[in-house]
Amino acid sequence: MATGIKDKVAILGMGCSRFGERWDVGSEQLINEAFLEALKDAGIERKQIEAAWFGSALDSVNVGNSAIPLATALRLQGIPVTRVENMCATGTEALRGATYAVASGAVDIALAVGVEKLKDTGYGGLPVPGKGTLNDLWMPYCSAPAGFAQLAAGYRAKYGVDKELFKRALATVSWKSHQNGVKSPKAHLRKAVEMDTILKAPMIAEPLGVFDCCGVSDGAAVAIVTTPEIARALGKHDLVSIKALQLASSSGRESGMSDWDGASVPNTRMAAASAYREAGITDPRKELSQIEVHDCFSVTELVTMEDLGLSDDGQGWKDVLDGKYNADGAIPSQIDGGLKCFGHPIGATGLRMVYEHYLQLLGRAGDRQLKNPTLGLSHNLGGVPYNGVAAISIVGLL
Repeated sequence: MATGIKDKVAILGMGCSRFGERWDVGSEQLINEAFLEALKDAGIERKQIEAAWFGSALDSVNVGNSAIPLATALRLQGIPVTRVENMCATGTEALRGATYAVASGAVDIALAVGVEKLKDTGYGGLPVPGKGTLNDLWMPYCSAPAGFAQLAAGYRAKYGVDKELFKRALATVSWKSHQNGVKSPKAHLRKAVEMDTILKAPMIAEPLGVFDCCGVSDGAAVAIVTTPEIARALGKHDLVSIKALQLASSSGRESGMSDWDGASVPNTRMAAASAYREAGITDPRKELSQIEVHDCFSVTELVTMEDLGLSDDGQGWKDVLDGKYNADGAIPSQIDGGLKCFGHPIGATGLRMVYEHYLQLLGRAGDRQLKNPTLGLSHNLGGVPYNGVAAISIVGLL
């Protein structure tokens, strides 16, 4: 019988590049920027890494569709290197591969890397040519803002939320993240934005305005993982372990059947339930110290609070307005500014979220440091709410 991975794998070191419009470097330089930080943090030599997983979502402008560029960029001679892609959950998928390898006993030390040079693709979130031969067959007539704006329509229809109050709740999500992002040196956008500016911004896809949408960025993030026993033997004392890693994909039912109300993301709920079981969490509202959720759009973050069981159904908008997820709230969310301030270089985001938890748990988060954090949850949502993949990772002190 499966026993899960709780506390079988520890994070030996992590690194993260500066996110932003990195026109001056390529993917290889971003990878090295994050990797060298992680290697120094881990206190090991490059040759001690026995396997690597490489997450990158788009290959048209980035690194191509193999894992060879990672082996080349980091001079990983003669070890297995695997490229993975799972839409916006790509970084988490890389971490899952490295974690499972260590947990299985196949290797002692493994590497997870996520990178994306998204600015170079010209991608802006709206329909663009060259998105793939078959894309329109399974995600027809879709742009990212339009796909996620449907959550707002479904949510308001189901719960009867006043339009203006709901818009203010969405603006509060973005306002909170921009307030937090000011304290994140590696974030792309580090400027606080006033509520009135957010509310009056040009509309992208009703009700999502400019400030309800995350940015397009370049970036990389890295994790080096091993067993707790090896980590201690290497001189590590305060260990951050992986408590759970779970993914749930849509089957097409939401977009093809009439029983989906459009007010939630079913596979996020499935992934969260599995992750809570694996981590042994019975009351996430009391046990989670901080969360990083996939705030590609403000409405996504709001709805995710209910999908994660942190707000009652139909009450997430009230909790947002009440400050429950602010830096000084009951469950701080996007304490580093989230996707709203880092942007979303697809392959890197999942690992960047874990990096923030890692810093917080070890007391290294500087001006944004939380008081005595113990458990952090990260959530990715790839594709669109009605057809995508949800990923949950939970890390905490061992």
